[in-house]
Amino acid sequence: MIKLVWLVPLLPLIGFVIIGLFGKKLSKGIVGTIGSGTVMAAFAVALGIFFELKGGTQKEFTIELFNWISAGKLSIPFSFLIDPLSSLFLLIITGIGFLIHLYSTGYMSHDEGFSRFFAYLNLFIFFMLLLVLGSNYLIMFVGWEGVGLCSYLLIGFWFKNTAFNNAAKKAFIMNRIGDLGFLLGIILIFVTFGSIGYHDVFEQAKNMATGNPTLTAIALLLFVGAMGKSAQLPLYTWLPDAMAGPTPVSALIHAATMVTAGIYMIARSNVLYTLSPDAMNVVAVVGVCTALFAATIGLAQNDIKKVLAYSTVSQLGYMFLALGVGAYTGAVFHVMTHAFFKALLFLGAGSVIHAMGGEQDIRKMGGLKKYISTTHITFLLGTLAIAGCFPFSGFFSKDEILAQAYEHNKLLWFLGILGAAMTTFYMFRLYFLTFHGKFRGTHEQEHHLHESPKSMTIPLIVLAILSVVGGLVGIPAALGGTHFLEAFLSPVFEFSSFRIVQAASHETEYMLMGIATLIMILAIYFAYTVFVKNNRVPAAEGDETSAIHKLVYNKYWVDEIYENLITKPLNMISEAFYKLIDNQVVDGIVNGVGSTVKWLSSTIRLVQTGNTGFYIFVMVISIVLILFSQLF
Repeated sequence: MIKLVWLVPLLPLIGFVIIGLFGKKLSKGIVGTIGSGTVMAAFAVALGIFFELKGGTQKEFTIELFNWISAGKLSIPFSFLIDPLSSLFLLIITGIGFLIHLYSTGYMSHDEGFSRFFAYLNLFIFFMLLLVLGSNYLIMFVGWEGVGLCSYLLIGFWFKNTAFNNAAKKAFIMNRIGDLGFLLGIILIFVTFGSIGYHDVFEQAKNMATGNPTLTAIALLLFVGAMGKSAQLPLYTWLPDAMAGPTPVSALIHAATMVTAGIYMIARSNVLYTLSPDAMNVVAVVGVCTALFAATIGLAQNDIKKVLAYSTVSQLGYMFLALGVGAYTGAVFHVMTHAFFKALLFLGAGSVIHAMGGEQDIRKMGGLKKYISTTHITFLLGTLAIAGCFPFSGFFSKDEILAQAYEHNKLLWFLGILGAAMTTFYMFRLYFLTFHGKFRGTHEQEHHLHESPKSMTIPLIVLAILSVVGGLVGIPAALGGTHFLEAFLSPVFEFSSFRIVQAASHETEYMLMGIATLIMILAIYFAYTVFVKNNRVPAAEGDETSAIHKLVYNKYWVDEIYENLITKPLNMISEAFYKLIDNQVVDGIVNGVGSTVKWLSSTIRLVQTGNTGFYIFVMVISIVLILFSQLF
């Protein structure tokens, strides 16, 4: 089955080609079947690869398809690396991707761009699979750029809306900033190691001293790329604006695929980061700052998708905190559990929006649990999972990250637990305002309320089950588990596992679990008291009650700061260069050459008189001049 790995990315690509070329001639049912079926088939192949890898003794395979680039000392084969890390990501991408495709068949059923939407989805899945399968940094970079392109197409899917187009451009441009750092990192890797293949680079790096400045530079440049793709401070502002796309796009980008690319890249490069303690500290600090910063913004948002968007930014911060303290398995574990509950929450939000006729403001909802019971129950399970409630999946992955952070640095743990408390509060704020109390919308909206079709509720139920039981693959030893995921991923992180901080003792873990659970219960009770017992509804826009609330509600005016400090000055410089350099210099030279040629031709043509005697005279004079030039 492993030798058939090329089928995993090929199948979604075939789906993209068929739908892209013939989608308008096919019915929506056939388009949905092709789009979903190809991803489902890729998932089946990925499942076979996973079990073959799990049951076999060899844990790493390189499948070379053809020689791609050969120039001087640079030789890059187009090959795939199959190991526990890539096989796990294959399952996440194709599994969650299939459920989102299935959900989209119902959610997008009335959209005139149905076939175009599925073509984009399949292309996105193809590039994401290419990103995690590549055996070298260049193939990863191709997939990296590909998902950036597809995110632009999907975020701006409803391109007739200028605001949505601006959101798509913002995502594309901000990702290019990070991608420049990633590209420079790849160049420095080649200059340093003479190769960009993972195996060659990591084997040579193992012989270098810890803290080597070149390794630190490489790690930091790669992290710049991860900051852009995975929305970390200060390159995070594109991700909340990505809500402009249809809800399935939000689930696909924010749950299991694009935003986790940075996590995958650092986890794959764990050897380089383990040998660069300074770079790891930067990763941890940026991660925890992002987690806190985004969580505070999430406390005051009233758009159901915006709350989840800032929640994603915050959870990604947790993953980078894990990477920064050496908890590579914990980071990947949280990627997996986050894929389950965040996809569930986004698709649940889509079901709410579908029931509300397009309304996204939670202040105009309330009491929806009696109208859309399936959505309500699954959304509640997803909320409990992201809050880290035992025994839901989020409890185990978040506990592992916080325990490792506690052993590494007590301040990082404290900030992490503070972020977890805010996460619980704003998620239950969202849940209570949406599903409890009285309905606050219009009579027409109330009349429209109905449960989503089965094509939308079945993915919700599957994801809810995964959100409940997904953490069982990583039960810590303190609770009598064996942590299957840690054992499975150990070949990938073998080098790093001997150099990172040792795991916390059982007594310490019990204490940390107790503190986290107590804080979670208090946060839920506080949210219940405010939004259910006291029936408080957030103030209307512009009626913020305090300066702090206004600051947080307006997202610290970061977008406005970027606009005034970066965008406007760049636009002014561009305008000045356009008028002075482009118009005057470049156009002046081009137009000057044209004018000169025209003047010369119009002048020289006067020599052509048509008089034969004049021509003979010029010929004789020319012969005389030639003879004289030869003589002297």
